[in-house]
Amino acid sequence: MSSNTRTTPAQRSRRALLRTAVAGTAAAGAGLALGAAFPALATSWDQEGTERVSTPAQALSRLVAGNRRWRIQGQEHPHESASLRRRLAHGQQPFAIVLGCIDSRVPPELVFDQGLGDLLTVRSAGEVLDEAVLGSIAYGVLELRVPLVLVLAHQSCGAVTAAVRADETGEPLPAHVQYLADQIRPSIDRSTQGEARVDATINAHVLNVRRRLAAEPDLARRVATGELAVHAARYELRDQHIRTLT
Repeated sequence: MSSNTRTTPAQRSRRALLRTAVAGTAAAGAGLALGAAFPALATSWDQEGTERVSTPAQALSRLVAGNRRWRIQGQEHPHESASLRRRLAHGQQPFAIVLGCIDSRVPPELVFDQGLGDLLTVRSAGEVLDEAVLGSIAYGVLELRVPLVLVLAHQSCGAVTAAVRADETGEPLPAHVQYLADQIRPSIDRSTQGEARVDATINAHVLNVRRRLAAEPDLARRVATGELAVHAARYELRDQHIRTLT
């Protein structure tokens, strides 16, 4: 949050509890909580000689460069050394949060050619938001000071396809899959038909998810100060290219 935002004792207590709950397990072996061992930093530490990331633009640039390496099969598989693994045992400072789909063909660390400690990844079918997803993203932004949130959709999304087909047929989907369809339905593009409708809905939905995230009060304050950017992007299965939509 911005420096002129006041927090009440109750808010500080809740944040301390969240910090302990999410990070306490990893720090327990050293007898230290995350905040005591490695306070949230304004910039990412220099991991194995990599240039530090302190702005949303730098974070996005690093993701773009990593995706290019992936596309041309020039992956570097960065940040896997024994020394870095030891350092990460004491804390983390990822430079980007990627909210992506659960699709097995789009693992963020691979398609962006990133390594340990680089990305905070949150995945749900069709990038659907719920309280667990929102809380996970808020933790990364507010506690770890991550400067970039990227909502990543992809070509041929099964969750979006199911939502579109259910909307067209009126047939209910099984179990909790219906919840996903209900969340995606407002983004359905009714100006097109067939596969074009699915494709257009993928784009509309990821943009709507981005708008919802950027409008979250705690995130919006950081966006307003330039400390955070929230972008939408799409991964093409046919050529492995990730293109930003905002």
